[in-house]
Amino acid sequence: MSNDKPSSAPLILVDGSSYLYRAFHALPPLATSDGRPTGAVRGVISMLRRHLKEHPDSTVAVVFDAKGKTFRDELFADYKSHRPPMPDDLREQIQPIHDIIDAMGLPRLVIDGVEADDVIGTLALQAQREGGEVIISTGDKDMAQLVRPGITLVNTMSNTELDVEGVREKFGVGPELIIDFLALMGDKSDNIPGVPGVGQKTALALLQNLGSMDDIYADLDAIAPLGFRGSKTLGKKMAEHREAAELSYKLATIKTDVDMPCKPGDLHHGEPDRERLKSLFTELEFRSWVEELDDGGQAEEALAEAIERDYRIVTERADFDAWLEKLKAADIFAFDTETTSLNYMQAKLVGVSFAVEPGEAAYVPLAHDYMGAPAQLPYGEVLDALKPLLEDQEQKKVGQNLKYDTHILANCGIELRGIARDTMLESYVLDSTASRHDMDSLAQKYLGEQTVHYEDIAGKGAKQLTFNQIELDQAGPYAAEDADITLRLHRELSGRLAQIPPLEKVLDEIEMPLLPVLARMERNGAYIDAEMLAKQSGELERKMREAEQKAFEVAGEDFNLGSTKQLGAILFEKLQIPVIKKTPKGAPSTAEPVLQELAHSHELPALIMEYRGLAKLKNTYTDKLPQMIDSRTGRVHTSYHQAVAATGRLSSSDPNLQNIPIRSEEGRRIRKAFVADPRIDGGSVLIAADYSQIELRIMAHLSGDEGLVQAFANGEDIHRATAAEVFEVSPAEVDDEQRRRAKAINFGLIYGMSAFGLARQLGIPRGDAQTYIDRYFERYPGVLAYMENTRKHAAEKGYVETLFGRRLYLPEINSRNGARRQAAERTAINAPMQGTAADIIKRAMVEVDAWLRREGLASRLIMQVHDELILEVPADEVSQVRDNLTRLMQDAAELDVPLIVDVGQGASWEEAH
Repeated sequence: MSNDKPSSAPLILVDGSSYLYRAFHALPPLATSDGRPTGAVRGVISMLRRHLKEHPDSTVAVVFDAKGKTFRDELFADYKSHRPPMPDDLREQIQPIHDIIDAMGLPRLVIDGVEADDVIGTLALQAQREGGEVIISTGDKDMAQLVRPGITLVNTMSNTELDVEGVREKFGVGPELIIDFLALMGDKSDNIPGVPGVGQKTALALLQNLGSMDDIYADLDAIAPLGFRGSKTLGKKMAEHREAAELSYKLATIKTDVDMPCKPGDLHHGEPDRERLKSLFTELEFRSWVEELDDGGQAEEALAEAIERDYRIVTERADFDAWLEKLKAADIFAFDTETTSLNYMQAKLVGVSFAVEPGEAAYVPLAHDYMGAPAQLPYGEVLDALKPLLEDQEQKKVGQNLKYDTHILANCGIELRGIARDTMLESYVLDSTASRHDMDSLAQKYLGEQTVHYEDIAGKGAKQLTFNQIELDQAGPYAAEDADITLRLHRELSGRLAQIPPLEKVLDEIEMPLLPVLARMERNGAYIDAEMLAKQSGELERKMREAEQKAFEVAGEDFNLGSTKQLGAILFEKLQIPVIKKTPKGAPSTAEPVLQELAHSHELPALIMEYRGLAKLKNTYTDKLPQMIDSRTGRVHTSYHQAVAATGRLSSSDPNLQNIPIRSEEGRRIRKAFVADPRIDGGSVLIAADYSQIELRIMAHLSGDEGLVQAFANGEDIHRATAAEVFEVSPAEVDDEQRRRAKAINFGLIYGMSAFGLARQLGIPRGDAQTYIDRYFERYPGVLAYMENTRKHAAEKGYVETLFGRRLYLPEINSRNGARRQAAERTAINAPMQGTAADIIKRAMVEVDAWLRREGLASRLIMQVHDELILEVPADEVSQVRDNLTRLMQDAAELDVPLIVDVGQGASWEEAH
């Protein structure tokens, strides 16, 4: 890379310390397969690469804070003193960032005794005085004081740029008053005190009306006539705290005369060290960057490479026909829909986008209806032309969260077929824990691309536009980018999956076949009895009032049970109940686990928990479910999420069916409101099929423990069998309390529960709990061996696997933090069981759905909750479905112990369960 920069190219000064923290907190918690954190590295280096792409002729210099104290600490001992220590996961990433910057050949500056801001300020003003242009890349508001003609601020993470007018618009004052602004109101992030009682609004009012801080202190009497709240007494307060204001001014002022070892003109790029970069990128598992270097191009070209984008907005029939032919000729194409809503049952199609090659994408608008919207192709004609292509099983498509697009097309009478891959699921299977799986996060992680976010073009909050209201010049590139990025992500992710065959098998044999099954289940929905729920709401309301009255009596006064502040005052001040935990802000905690512990010895916490439980049922289910009934179908339609739970389990929302409690009578009554649809001719029932003790059976299989395997093989009551072993009695002598304790041991141990946790759950001394655990492992030594081997394997490999090869990576398994490491070890023990159970029921869902469709039955899957499937079955199909449902679910996996499925039927979910 040449050192001779054209004079017109701006000098780019990057605030490395600012971006270090911002990348760490803003990006997903990325990690290598052996648990090394990499999120901040990826974020910082991606931003540097972006600067190189956008300013290929500029010098990009990166400035970091030096270790140790600065002159500001000498001015004010408490400067930044309240900041927590740097997180270990971030500290670990600093050296790799420095190493990569050095290998890229970029100037890296660290000057003792001052902050990065001061180094940047000094260089920026020197360059500006010499007639050069300067871009300061930072996320810190303090830097706004440096803006002037020739010096601009750029926040690469938020895509914002501030010149002199931009500063005035953002802050309300120009760059010349930014120091005064910070000095008056203080800065919590740096612990700059400011003037007590002067916040942002007051500081602006003073500066906008009276001028600089010097002007304000020159005439404090001028404050009172300004007339804002508190202005009459503010002058006196300002006088009392003048010393603090002047100190704050000094602390907030960026030093621009640092004694520097170099001048702006001395800053040049060196030659990148390609071998060193490749080694670092390989070590940190940045595979796409390694591949760029392997392509054989010059290192600087690889680092600054940008894919040329050819995005089209298709509003002419000839263009559409040409794109149709491209799609037909493509081996695979990316596809995306733009709609009016996230509610898949209500959303209307606004447009469709496609991509056939990286950088080559098109958006076909269909229903933009804002004032002055240009003519678009006829809605019906476009869908008629696309229907054969989208329904062709042989024409392969890829998308991001294609289950949603499947619904949108179904709303238009099109059944999406030929789904090859879904990038959300590719990412999820590749590593369920290392990233969020939305497109924007994946683009940042795997492609180093900062995408346009929906809020960037639609706004936020109540004024956010729906897609049909967005002008085509913004909507088109956004939609085309979605398809383009999806295609590029598929190429990247599929290549990675191909290197790990077990994971590719999980994707292709479990997750991808499940996608259309879930879409059908969601569209099927569930019928609920709204009148029954209304009655339940009334009863819950009555019970809430009773619990509230009892709470008032115990407290000796009325108070707001929903107010944590008032509750804390009653519990810890009035009743003098000991504080066992505090919130991050230092207040006594009244969270659920705290109340559970306090409830053992105090009546009021138990009443509060009862009240909260009733209120949650009422607000979340009995009140809300009737409002969620779809007006067209008369049914409730949940959303199932494949890419959320790290273990592979499904979750659901709107409504969340997984969280309806089954231990309380009130919770079970909610299930009674889920009923067979009375509108089905000939009548129908609900059939519920539930795997019995599946995780314990998986534990027996994975551990190979002879005692456990034999107990299940003999059809014994496993909790009674465990009780007999642990309490050293015959199975016939086991009483209900012993069985209950054995059940807690069985399930507790597979969740990695300690003696302390078991003691707390059973309400027994810790020593007794440890005795129970020791006896358990004496009787079932294979379980202990499995747990020890699993911990060891996890520590060596950085992950654990399910029976079918799904991996759960454990970034904290070798953490120096003991609590984190132990939590990871508990997860390592439990995840293979939870994950295998999730895989088994997913396989069962695919087989059950295929059988129902193959047989042409009217019965349909309507819900999946934990280890249970619920079907709505016409009366004349009940016998056939029951018999085959049991068989299909039991055949979903081959274990060394029998898989048992409990099947029930009834008019309601509760009755069937």
